[in-house]
Amino acid sequence: MVSLAQRPLTSAETIGYGAIGLAAFLALWSALSLTGLVPRQFLPGPLEVVSRMVHLVGSPFAGATLPQHLASSFLRFAYGFALGAVVGIPLGLLMGWFRWLDDIVTPIFDGLRFIAPIAWVPFAALWFGTGVGGPILIIFAGAFPPCLINAYRGARFVSRPLIEAAQMLGTPSRRVITEVLLPASLPSIVAGLRVSAGLGWQSLIGAELIVASTGVGFMMVQAQLNISTATVMAGMLAIGLVGLLIDVGLRQVEGAVRRRRGLQ
Repeated sequence: MVSLAQRPLTSAETIGYGAIGLAAFLALWSALSLTGLVPRQFLPGPLEVVSRMVHLVGSPFAGATLPQHLASSFLRFAYGFALGAVVGIPLGLLMGWFRWLDDIVTPIFDGLRFIAPIAWVPFAALWFGTGVGGPILIIFAGAFPPCLINAYRGARFVSRPLIEAAQMLGTPSRRVITEVLLPASLPSIVAGLRVSAGLGWQSLIGAELIVASTGVGFMMVQAQLNISTATVMAGMLAIGLVGLLIDVGLRQVEGAVRRRRGLQ
């Protein structure tokens, strides 16, 4: 007999447990706010935060409405994330194929990838000021390593008989990379993109808190200066929801790729 702890949960059970956890969190939040254990000026209740978020959708704050700030943030994220993928995925595949390139790039990459993206903020501010280039650089610093690492791992673990068969047929290296390594590495690459998107989105908000004049991070800084905690928390809620939507979308892509490859 399989115990409850061992058997997989049904969809209904998963939703039910998630709802219980969410309800407990909201109850604790409401209790802390309504009982005065934490002053409401510093911890508004859930309904107040949601009400403020709805208000910000149609009323400008810090020069723009919440959707406009989100659009500005997402555009920066898209540029930095795309740049990380465009550079990281091909480079990872090439490193997985050419040993000499792996030996050249790995020491530099290993030295740079442990620098937290937020540590690039002073450097980005010096180079770009509050322009769009600074946040893009910081997002790239967060998004690039997972793209490269997963593409590299995918290429290194491709079935050797596939590569040997292509080489026996006289396939040039360029075609082996594009027609053998890339398709076989796709599940690993997409998994890397999920991690990359999460780190890139988090890096963006950190960058906007310091080196931006628009965006959700900038809006939150202005709200903090005005001691508008509800606005700060509305921005946090918006960040979390957008991040969740990005992850859900990439999760669907990952699932489709894995099903097509017969991995689930």
